[in-house]
Amino acid sequence: MELICPAGTPAALRTAVDAGANAVYLGFRDATNARNFPGLNFSPAELKEGLAYAHERDVKVFVAVNTFAEAGNPGPWRRAVDTAAALGADAVIVADISVAQYVADNYPDLRRHLSVQASACTAEAIRFYHREFGIRRVILPRVLTIAELAALNDQVDVETEVFVFGAMGVMAEGRCSMSSYVTGLSPNLCGVCSPASHVRFEDIDGMLVSKLGRFTINAQPRGEAAGYPTLCRGRFRANGRESYLFEEPTSLNAVELLPALKKAGVRALKIEGRQRGRAYVAAVVGAFRRIVDALSRDEPIPAIDFTALAEGHHQTLGGYNKTWH
Repeated sequence: MELICPAGTPAALRTAVDAGANAVYLGFRDATNARNFPGLNFSPAELKEGLAYAHERDVKVFVAVNTFAEAGNPGPWRRAVDTAAALGADAVIVADISVAQYVADNYPDLRRHLSVQASACTAEAIRFYHREFGIRRVILPRVLTIAELAALNDQVDVETEVFVFGAMGVMAEGRCSMSSYVTGLSPNLCGVCSPASHVRFEDIDGMLVSKLGRFTINAQPRGEAAGYPTLCRGRFRANGRESYLFEEPTSLNAVELLPALKKAGVRALKIEGRQRGRAYVAAVVGAFRRIVDALSRDEPIPAIDFTALAEGHHQTLGGYNKTWH
């Protein structure tokens, strides 16, 4: 199984490659990718250098052009595809059908992967993208159990890629506009959820209060691990009860399920974290490299403690262990 690793910056790309990635994924410094944050992403010149560094070490580079194109203004998305193709990217990751069509029409030899932003998790949907746009791999939303993954892989002739570590999102990826109600920006259209320009932390009566725009997202004692303030991970009061109404700050960790994922036919394992620093990338990628290598040799999976790297220092099996239907 391929290990697909985050590269939020040129330095993170080099770190991921050196730590054992089979491929890195990244985006340009604009709204065409779903991690459009200040200080992240790549210029064309930086991508060219990153491609050279990765390819010299037999590592692939996938360029995410995975937000939805602005109506009447497809130019930035087309230019992103043009640049990725011209520089020699190994694949583009797309979500918008107009972007997928543009790649298929203009760069038929450029490999196309379907982003999790497209939320395709049925055989019918995946076959549609494969038939119409030549999609070779689908990155699946984090809503499927192992049994559902195995059944899906039996029904499609497309490679599947799944998340195995990192921050959790609202379960129907690609369909979240919650941030736009507070900031006017959302990840699927603008590539940014809870932009840093709208985030602030305040010390009020010994409590660390995190805010997004005019809204208080959480309040907790100083010293307690605090997550980045997003609406889906906010603590709210509803029906007389205070709780994490949507999701708790936690990280997916599917290490114990890797043998089952392999048996289910999963081709690639994705680590989330383009917003994280080089230390996180080095630690997580290096650990998963050792784990995947052990698995390929039919050896016991090494025991590695990921607690310090998990959001809120909590870990979950997420949708892999779901009980709803």
